[in-house]
Amino acid sequence: MAQIIDGKKISAAIRAEIAEEVKAMKAQGIYPGLAVIIVGENPASQVYVRNKGKACEEVGIYSEIIAMPEETTEETLLAKIDELNRRKEISGILVQLPLPKHINEASVIAAISPDKDVDAFSEVNVGKIMIGNHRFLPCTPAGVMELITRSGIEIQGKNAVVIGRSNIVGKPQAMLLLHANATVTICHSRTKNLAEICRTADILVVAIGKADFVTVDMVKPGAVVIDVGMNRKANGKLTGDVDYASVSEVAGYITPVPGGVGPMTITMLLKNTLTAAREQNA
Repeated sequence: MAQIIDGKKISAAIRAEIAEEVKAMKAQGIYPGLAVIIVGENPASQVYVRNKGKACEEVGIYSEIIAMPEETTEETLLAKIDELNRRKEISGILVQLPLPKHINEASVIAAISPDKDVDAFSEVNVGKIMIGNHRFLPCTPAGVMELITRSGIEIQGKNAVVIGRSNIVGKPQAMLLLHANATVTICHSRTKNLAEICRTADILVVAIGKADFVTVDMVKPGAVVIDVGMNRKANGKLTGDVDYASVSEVAGYITPVPGGVGPMTITMLLKNTLTAAREQNA
């Protein structure tokens, strides 16, 4: 039976460290601040944004939530980002995705100063991750790395397989594992012999958004299985991209859904906001 990697517990430990660091920074006259912009009425986005505000409050980071109506023009949104780029009390800026269809996502991401891009989505920060000279890391992949390392799992020399090639999770996740000296394979919807490749993985990270996609026959006995998926079944129950019941019987370590990767994402956002505040006041 797999050992459960408890994301709630690890996240709480990191947040306690962040709270101490915030206190120390304030003593030096540095006040970290995060601005979150939400456009429209997407219910899931509203929940995420509220959770980000609560997390900031918990660790002592100033937060500002800017809610803009669905019909907001791209020009108005870009003007708001420009204003936040220039405000000294705002260390980090995050625009909650997805945006309404009439707004170009790439233009919005490009408008955020790379120094305040705490999602690490800008081309500048993505490039820095690629060469291993990064200040900020995308929050979910960074959270995955913390889960692995804080569980005492060695990455160096291991075979790692990442299922998913999104710009937000799959690609940066592969780069972070590579920087940690794993041998990395990226799989996706066009990959042939997927199950066979997955069975070579000492570390398997699954981020494809398909409920219970990875089954026990795809997992090497003793492997570390990290489930980034968050899917809601017809009965309303949350499930990941991994068939937890069967896979947990053969894996060495596994993350549950919920309570695995999920709690880490906002925690790493807080960490990025601290990094931004520190660098802007260096």
